[in-house]
Amino acid sequence: MEGLKLKKPGEAKWDAASLGEIMLRLDPGDGRIHTARSFRAWEGGGEYNVVRGLRRCFGLKTTAVTAFADNPVGRLVEDFMLQGGVDVSHVRWEKFDGIGREVRNGLNFVERGYGCRGAVSCADRGLTAVSQLKPGMIDWEKLFGEEGVRWFHTGGIFAALSASTAEVAIEALKAAKKHGTVTSYDLNYRASLWKSIGGQAKAQEVNREIAGYVDVMIGNEEDFTAALGIEVEGVDANLTTLPIEGFRKMIEKAISIYPNFKAVATTLRSVKSATVNDWSAICWYRGELHRSTERPGLEIYDRVGGGDSFASGLIYGLMTFDDAEKAVNYGAAHGALAMTTPGDTSMATKADVEKLAGGGGARVDR
Repeated sequence: MEGLKLKKPGEAKWDAASLGEIMLRLDPGDGRIHTARSFRAWEGGGEYNVVRGLRRCFGLKTTAVTAFADNPVGRLVEDFMLQGGVDVSHVRWEKFDGIGREVRNGLNFVERGYGCRGAVSCADRGLTAVSQLKPGMIDWEKLFGEEGVRWFHTGGIFAALSASTAEVAIEALKAAKKHGTVTSYDLNYRASLWKSIGGQAKAQEVNREIAGYVDVMIGNEEDFTAALGIEVEGVDANLTTLPIEGFRKMIEKAISIYPNFKAVATTLRSVKSATVNDWSAICWYRGELHRSTERPGLEIYDRVGGGDSFASGLIYGLMTFDDAEKAVNYGAAHGALAMTTPGDTSMATKADVEKLAGGGGARVDR
């Protein structure tokens, strides 16, 4: 079957670009949000985390399309982006009104889970600059036509921020396809985001249209069911496990509806506790299904962003090797490593990923 057709390195200014919201993440450390007296600050966002990983871990040239209110909080998030090596030339800055009545920057309070207590995320993202993006505000011809991008990534979190962001996502994907850029999309269904703009029915309407412009679709079984309406047999009531045969059936049904999909991938996570998960991943590419090394009993420090780091490792593997087996193992290893450190974004190095993907263990490196 036909594989991905990527621009060669050097044919485009950017190896990868993303479109999505980037929030200031505030963590109470080992405590809880509602009892905290101090917070540690990070940056994070489902779509951004992917290109940040591609830049910081894998050394690719990446840029992020987003928008901020031009105030000290927005400039702080920009500074985090610069520290992560992600280009900020495609950030749109909106004039701040003084108190955030018209436009503001998103905050995400996140507490790590432990044992029987799950992780908690409390997002404060109403009226954010990026949620108010509308078609025509971003110069896609400059990004995809003049500068050039090899791979473009966006996702269901951005599409759910408002009615207009879904339109912007479609506008961006059309422009990317026009200029020969490979596209990927993480379904990332969040019921809370869709609740006030049409619920699950609207999510399916939007994501079904978006899916027609996607080369590489990423999402778990719940995402495919909730966001695309693809029912999967063999999934338990809690949507925590998907047998291999069930995933194969899901792929076959998805491909029959969206023949444009060149690859489909998902992480497989069985939650034993907040700090112990069974972890692996699967990727379908060129008509074959590939499963990563299974990691039962993976110890988790901070699970937020693990799926995004899986996506960046997978994308790097497909871009670099055009090999699904290697790509899914890079993705699963990168996701696992990202969950051993705090924050949304990965602190892993490419050497760390290659060691773990190659079967290396946790012995001390001296």
